[in-house]
Amino acid sequence: MASVEAIRPEAIDVKGNGAFRTFLRQFRKNRLGMLGAVLVILITAIAIFAPLIVTHDPIRIMIGPRLAAPSQEFLLGTDQLGRDTFSRVVMGGRIPLFVAFASLGSSLAVGLVLGLIAGFGPRWLDNLLLLVFDTIRSFPGIIFALAVIALLGPSLSSVILVIAITSMPIYARVVRTQTEALRNSEYIAAERSMGAGTTRILAVHVLPNVLGPLLILVSMDVPAVIAVEAGLSFLGMGVRPPTPDWGVILSDGYSHINTTPWLVIAGGIPIVLATLGFTFLGEALRDIFDPKLRKDL
Repeated sequence: MASVEAIRPEAIDVKGNGAFRTFLRQFRKNRLGMLGAVLVILITAIAIFAPLIVTHDPIRIMIGPRLAAPSQEFLLGTDQLGRDTFSRVVMGGRIPLFVAFASLGSSLAVGLVLGLIAGFGPRWLDNLLLLVFDTIRSFPGIIFALAVIALLGPSLSSVILVIAITSMPIYARVVRTQTEALRNSEYIAAERSMGAGTTRILAVHVLPNVLGPLLILVSMDVPAVIAVEAGLSFLGMGVRPPTPDWGVILSDGYSHINTTPWLVIAGGIPIVLATLGFTFLGEALRDIFDPKLRKDL
């Protein structure tokens, strides 16, 4: 997942409509960023409108055309049960994106709250929360995922829970660092002298300064989450058949890779495109918001 050191929260200091126009101008100059945005929009749109795009029922078993090659009727061929691979690939994009947004959204919300508490709270509470963050991060991600899934059973909710727990400390630490830096700033001291309470300071001054770096981190973590979800489904510890999913399609195709390689290709290409799209988009956002990485203002 994205490194904490890769983002410098203090770099985001622009405000107003002029800043938005500047952002668009800088973003258009980043060709990889534009490519990433196009891929992200395309993949997301396909997942949203998947029921309108599929040509066959993705879970319907057809006795005749098993492991059929790509044709006009079956654009990406069929799997070992005669199911249309194209329809399964289109519908399968919903699961990885849902897992990514649900797990990272949950970890972002929890990490934001705990990071604000750690950075603005008493020192003993800060040390306690840091201990919790370090304890969670000390477990290898895959080993922790396998242990949790072994206890709770393979399911979509188990995958979301594992990713949310392992991602939360990263976001919490970013928020804590930025909050702690702002806590001792002069304008925060001026706000306090004018009678501003902790809630107002956090909501008006701290929160806007930490949201930007967090959103960049999230966009850069989406590819890793998609890969983790696909890997767990490939191992039979994520989404259960017959639900269409890119990892499940890869698993089914791997068993017949010597005779029907198009199954693996059909399941792998969407993962590669999604990974490239979100990676290019995250890198572009980081380059724009970090003044030390800007080449042309």
